[in-house]
Amino acid sequence: MLQFLPAPLIGVIMLSLLICNTVFWSIPVYVCIFVKLLLPRGPVRDWVSRIAAWLAQTWAVFNSMLVDVLLAVKWDIRIDAELDPKGQYLVCANHQSWNDIVVVMRAFGRRAPFFKFFIKQELIWVPILGPVWWGLDFPFMKRHTKEQIARNPALKGKDLETTRKACENFRNQPAMILNFLEGTRFTQAKHARQQSPYKHLLKPKSGGFAFTMGAMGEKLNSLLDVTIVYPGGAQGFWALLSGRVRHVIVEVRKLTIPHALYVGDYENDREFRAQFQTWIAQLWAEKDQRIESILAEAGSATQSR
Repeated sequence: MLQFLPAPLIGVIMLSLLICNTVFWSIPVYVCIFVKLLLPRGPVRDWVSRIAAWLAQTWAVFNSMLVDVLLAVKWDIRIDAELDPKGQYLVCANHQSWNDIVVVMRAFGRRAPFFKFFIKQELIWVPILGPVWWGLDFPFMKRHTKEQIARNPALKGKDLETTRKACENFRNQPAMILNFLEGTRFTQAKHARQQSPYKHLLKPKSGGFAFTMGAMGEKLNSLLDVTIVYPGGAQGFWALLSGRVRHVIVEVRKLTIPHALYVGDYENDREFRAQFQTWIAQLWAEKDQRIESILAEAGSATQSR
């Protein structure tokens, strides 16, 4: 709709509309946050959390509508199974850009619960959104370097404790917990530095994923394996807003999590840890192959036009 305008102007218009939408929906979410602060843990507090999640999901749906109506993005969303909006899902996805968050919002819409993801502690200070993430029970993680842990070994278990506390908030309400297993956005420089065995992915980090799975237990309906592909190459958020991201492919596979992976002790059981890492490595190898196949398919479709 806006493609006749210069890209920078499209970006300014889109950013302004997204900010207005965010401010509008953040007001009732802030009300829910205030009410939650006054309530003890229990059914009433969980009910308020569900209202806040519904408001946040509506905000996300309106963001997706703005992108659909105003930008010429070709969406190819492939979901192989029915999802339950009241269910509980663990989600793993590859990570290339800030746009991945927008893509996940667009892919799921209201098909599944509003997603939550582990977020850097520093982002709690982001204007408007930081307190909203906190009020929606997004788990904030403070990363510690190996040197910091060596000086203070007590820091080693902090992330695990944060994960457990976050999952306690999720257990009694619909939830979709998003994990970017690579832990950072893919770049060729990082790929080379890691000497990653995968062509399109960085090495996965399975610790937080294992802790989440163990804390949630078999209440999880299943694992949603999300593969995000940008046939024109991954670009930044401004490129999306200014209409330069033209084609996005999202493939979602619904997988059953093996029972044995719920009950092991990832931190202390070396054999279980190796078993879990092998399972993740297989999942990641399949994802790498899927990305290669999807890119080849998209390239063939472009050449045939």
